[in-house]
Amino acid sequence: MKTIGLIGGLSWESSIEYYRIINETVREKLGGLHSAQCLMYSVDFAEIEEFMGRGEWEAVTQRMIAAAQHLKHGGAEFILICSNTMHKMAEAVEQAVSMPLLHIVD
Repeated sequence: MKTIGLIGGLSWESSIEYYRIINETVREKLGGLHSAQCLMYSVDFAEIEEFMGRGEWEAVTQRMIAAAQHLKHGGAEFILICSNTMHKMAEAVEQAVSMPLLHIVD
């Protein structure tokens, strides 16, 4: 099983949903007490919201890249962003960390 790197905190409520759905899917496929191998890096959404409010999308992108780099160094084998909005910068994040990013449409 591969280790998933989750970028969370965008909001923490959506992070819970992603975590729940991922683990329910693993349990359905593998049965028993199986659960996903994952790491989560949770950002401070207040900071992200301030950047977005000022239209500073490059700053948001840099925060997402930094989070993905932390996950990569922690052993994640691919990245998942636990937010619909943040997928706007999915390609930039994937290129910056040179590892797969599972896009929300996948």
